[in-house]
Amino acid sequence: MSNIGQSVGSASTVAAARSPLEQVEQLKQTFEKDGYLVFRNLVSPERLSALHQQLAQAFDEAKRSGHLFSGGGTISGHLNCFPGEASRFAYEALEAHGIVELVKSLFPKATRMPNVGCNFNLPHSVAQHYHADRNFLDHFMIANVAVVDTTIANGAIDIIPGSHQKFYKYWRFAMERVARGSTRIEMKQGDVLIRTSNLWHRGMPNVTDAPRPMVAFTWEDGGSTQADPFKAEGGKIVFRQNWYRPTRIGRLRERTFVAAPITYSAYRFVTSLYGTKGYDHQ
Repeated sequence: MSNIGQSVGSASTVAAARSPLEQVEQLKQTFEKDGYLVFRNLVSPERLSALHQQLAQAFDEAKRSGHLFSGGGTISGHLNCFPGEASRFAYEALEAHGIVELVKSLFPKATRMPNVGCNFNLPHSVAQHYHADRNFLDHFMIANVAVVDTTIANGAIDIIPGSHQKFYKYWRFAMERVARGSTRIEMKQGDVLIRTSNLWHRGMPNVTDAPRPMVAFTWEDGGSTQADPFKAEGGKIVFRQNWYRPTRIGRLRERTFVAAPITYSAYRFVTSLYGTKGYDHQ
């Protein structure tokens, strides 16, 4: 592996090693402890700025045309997005810098190209609940690319280092006050965050007037089943729901969450007392 960028863990910088192999071992140790790594300045800011403009234009057009769904994350302010062919260069940069090879070293099940997505954090969004991205036994790798400078103001991700190391029912997560160990990850345009899906985290409020996009390459079940995932949807940018369904009931649930988030916390707490949701394969 060559040309691995500088990595920052939860509290310290992983120093450059004398050989690529030694550096990989240091990265593996940090990742095993924290559940994530950050690499600085790997993707072209100029090309990311162009992608940012394309995403913003596509979102505005979806709103103007009436094609953007109602609810599905538009109320709470957190959308999913397929960034299309326009984001291929970012994945190629990760390959060139050895990040994809590192992902496969950390997670040997990542045998194919990734699924391609993007988190689109809308202005004046609200804080999500802490969560992991999948069942504990079905974990996978995620590589996030900062399309713009990602700050506390525009919703830098909130993560809990080390929270991937064991399964938490939500009641235990709450009672043990695991979230006390949380930290915000600010990144400059072109920085890359790799993390395991088992790491507890949440999307945070964007108090600015501009959407904040974050590209996501993910390796669920080994990666994409498509020969070329960047050509899905005809290679065009498409916005998708996040958490809540764009239905009448879905919109009611989303509005309730925004108005009274404690109700969802209480629901999660009670239901977690009686099941293994998040751990088994159901």
